[in-house]
Amino acid sequence: MASNDSAIPPHAHAAVSMEVPLKTSAPPPEYSATRGAGGSKKHTVVDVFFRVVLFATSVAAIVLLVISNQTELIPVAPGIAISRTGKFSHSPAHINLLATLCTAALYSIITGLISVFALRKPGGTSTKLKFHFVIVDSLLLGIMAAATGASGGVSYVGLKGNSHSRWNEICDTYNTYCIRVGASIALSLASSITLLLLVWINVYALSKKIARR
Repeated sequence: MASNDSAIPPHAHAAVSMEVPLKTSAPPPEYSATRGAGGSKKHTVVDVFFRVVLFATSVAAIVLLVISNQTELIPVAPGIAISRTGKFSHSPAHINLLATLCTAALYSIITGLISVFALRKPGGTSTKLKFHFVIVDSLLLGIMAAATGASGGVSYVGLKGNSHSRWNEICDTYNTYCIRVGASIALSLASSITLLLLVWINVYALSKKIARR
């Protein structure tokens, strides 16, 4: 009487012996969660840094714009001169720029504190908060860029004049005023670039979170 082992074909034994569990290359869930939290922390630290830069450039631009007033004696006739003061408040574009810079400075303080508090959380800044940052940062970027462009256009007329409209340049007389206003506009441009970088950083962080899901 044949045994049960002799009834099983030899190739069946080989097939059974080849059945080994396959190793997976996916990392454990704990490792993935830890790595994701670390990446979010780094993005939050970079976000805080650029919000500090936004605050610094906005405040410096505000100070330069406010102290830009300059008083000079303007000759109107032989032996007669009158005192005239060049002020940023004489131009609506400069007033709009000042209001925008104050908004950007206040916004950078609020969002910077929110990002600092988010660093204390295990996962860093949440996806919902990053999405809100992208929306509001983009809105403020558009306002800041428009205000900087308008103020720059007015300042260019003050620097070069406009012969077609018979507008004379004033920077040959109010040189200190023009230098300070020009520096304020340059810092406003730096604030706009900082806001653009903040939008890119948070969009990148959101794309990384979506890719992990």
